[in-house]
Amino acid sequence: MKYFAVFCFIAIICFPVLGAQPEDGVYTADFKTDSSMFHVNDAYNGKGVVTVKDGQMTVHVTMPSKQILKLFRGKAAEAAAPGAVLIDHTVDTVTHSDGFVEKAHGFDIPVPYLDKAFDCALLGKKGKWYDHKISVSDLAPTVKDGSYTAGVTLSGGSGRASVSSPAELTVENGLIWATVVFGSSKYDYITIGETQYDRINTDGNSTFRIPVTLDKDIKVSALTTAMSTPHLIEYTLRFDKSSLETK
Repeated sequence: MKYFAVFCFIAIICFPVLGAQPEDGVYTADFKTDSSMFHVNDAYNGKGVVTVKDGQMTVHVTMPSKQILKLFRGKAAEAAAPGAVLIDHTVDTVTHSDGFVEKAHGFDIPVPYLDKAFDCALLGKKGKWYDHKISVSDLAPTVKDGSYTAGVTLSGGSGRASVSSPAELTVENGLIWATVVFGSSKYDYITIGETQYDRINTDGNSTFRIPVTLDKDIKVSALTTAMSTPHLIEYTLRFDKSSLETK
């Protein structure tokens, strides 16, 4: 028994759990890399879409452009070897929060585990492979592509601000976008993390199109011009999955 306990202790130290295995389904997830030149399209706020099927995970990510041609889950030297299984790109349609639409390359990357970086090499237009590290974490269940409505609450600030509820939601490639309408016309933009989202209308109450996750507190900062000088106000949005209805 003593030797078994010692073995278990060694196993825990040497072979830590790299993120719990999620159930089969579709999730949004944080996608991070070791380079500012290799990242998710700004429209998606650092998010990819993870599909889990028969216990195998794949993340789909859309790039900022068409500059990256192929990926390989492993080292650059292995990618250039004969017989290497390369990941070809897709051509994704990207709709930005201001309505601008563009085409960009996307990739379906096998994910060996969550919450820890793994090797992924990329091939650019110059024909050279480059080594990088990527990680996938913070999975949140999503819903099928389509149009929905869901109840939304706003908290924070002075407590007097409001948003229209239910809000309209659009799910594109597994990513959820919400149209948020404030009860005032005095908001110019909101930020989530380091990403700024400008209002999408010029008349009426301030309206924004932002990426969201259901049943999760979303911290936003909104620039208001209602005071003598413009300033940011901190709010929290929450979209209720139990109220989700198909349009």
